[in-house]
Amino acid sequence: MGLLLLRLVAAFATMVHGITKLGAGSPLGAIVLQATGIAAGILLLAGLWTPVSGSLVAALELWDWFSTNPADPLPNLLLATIGAALALLGPGAWSVDARLFGWKRIDLGSPRD
Repeated sequence: MGLLLLRLVAAFATMVHGITKLGAGSPLGAIVLQATGIAAGILLLAGLWTPVSGSLVAALELWDWFSTNPADPLPNLLLATIGAALALLGPGAWSVDARLFGWKRIDLGSPRD
């Protein structure tokens, strides 16, 4: 349930961030980056190709942070961190990836004496 919540928050925040930047009348290069970010947010929302889309979100947010040098870099840093965490943790049980490829659960078991 936690990974689903993390995925949904990251997807909506990434899509809103991209749509907001698109509405600002950016140049063509920035429009392509924001459209890619919106597409990565849609993939995260569905839980499809989560390692790829999470890495893409992390890379795009870091690129946006360093290229535009915003007054408040914390939203970019937060979204980049969440994207990287999702890329490393995976989509969770409630995702398209889990339905297509199966969901692998790591069971640590009990410690040996």
